[in-house]
Amino acid sequence: MLFSEFQAPFAAPEAMHIPDGFLSAPVAIAMWIITGVFVVLAVRRASREFDERMVPLMGVLAAFIFAAQAFNFPVAGGTSGHFLGGALAAILLGPWAGLLIMTAVIGLQALVFQDGGLLAMGANIFTMGIVTVWVGYFVYQGLTRFNRYVAAFLAGWLSVFMASVVASFLLALSGTASLSVVLAAMATVHAFIGVGEGLITAGAVALVAAALPEMFGRQVSGRRTDRGTFIAGGVILALVVGVMAVFFASPSPDGLERVAEDKGFLSAAQGPLYQLAPDYVAPGVSNETLAAVLAVVLGTLLLFAVGYGIARALQRRSRRLAEAPVVSTESPQQAR
Repeated sequence: MLFSEFQAPFAAPEAMHIPDGFLSAPVAIAMWIITGVFVVLAVRRASREFDERMVPLMGVLAAFIFAAQAFNFPVAGGTSGHFLGGALAAILLGPWAGLLIMTAVIGLQALVFQDGGLLAMGANIFTMGIVTVWVGYFVYQGLTRFNRYVAAFLAGWLSVFMASVVASFLLALSGTASLSVVLAAMATVHAFIGVGEGLITAGAVALVAAALPEMFGRQVSGRRTDRGTFIAGGVILALVVGVMAVFFASPSPDGLERVAEDKGFLSAAQGPLYQLAPDYVAPGVSNETLAAVLAVVLGTLLLFAVGYGIARALQRRSRRLAEAPVVSTESPQQAR
C-alpha cells in the first residue's frame, strides 16, 4: 500500500560521474591507463600492508559508501550534492585499500547502474577514487594530531574540492569547455558540496572509533566488538541510509550536471551502450519507488559482497607473501 500511494523523489547519485561524450577519446584512454597503473600498484601495496582487522570493515565500508552516495543533499542555487567517500576510505583503510574499495564502488555504478560512461570510467575512478583518497589521506595524516574529527572534516572537504578541480581540467583538455569557464563554476559548487562530505566523513569516523576503537590504536578494557555483530550492524545501517535516500534525497541536479547545463555542454553526454538497472531503478518493476528501493538494496548488498571479497583476496595474497621464502641476494663468499 505504501509503495502504491507514494512516489519518492529519488535522485540518482551522479555527482561528478562523467558520462561518455564529455571527454575526448585521447583524454579518456589516457585516464584509463593512469588509473590502471594505480589499481595494479594498489593491489600490490595493499597486500603487503594488509591488516587482518580490515576484513569486515572493507565490506561494510563499500556498502555504506554506495548507500550514502544515493543520499543527495541540497546545496546553494537549486543544486544537490552527495557523499563520495574517498577520504573516509583512506582514513579507515589506508590509501591503497581505500583506492580499491572506491574502484569497486565506481566501477559497479557504471557497469550495473549506468552511472558514468564506460569510456569515461577511468577518469571517474581517477577523480572520485584516486584524487579523493590521496588528498583525504594526506590532509588527515597531517592534521589528525591536532584533532581527529576536524582532520576528518577537512580531509573530506578538500578531497571533493580537488576532485572537482581535476575534473575541470579533464573537461578543458577535452575541449568540452574552456578552463576559465568550467573551473570557477565547478570549484564554487563543490566547495559547498564538500561541507556535506566533511560532516559525513567526521561523523562516520566517530562512529567507527566508537565501534572499533582498536582501528585507531585504542584498546577498551573488557570490551571487544564481535566481527559478526559489526558486519550485521554496518550492513543494516547502510541499507537504512540507502532506503531513506529513496524517500528523502534532493531531486535537484548534481554539481556536474548543473555546471554542464549552465555552461551549455550537457547535450554532449552520450547514452549508455547497454542498460541493466539504469538510473538506479530495478528493471521489470512498474512502481518507480519500489524499483528504486530494490535497486539501492541490491547495490548495497552487492557492494558489501564485492568489498568483502576484495578483503579476502588481499588477505590470502598477504599471507602468501608472508609465507614466501626470502631469497638471499648475497654471494656464498658474502654469506661467510
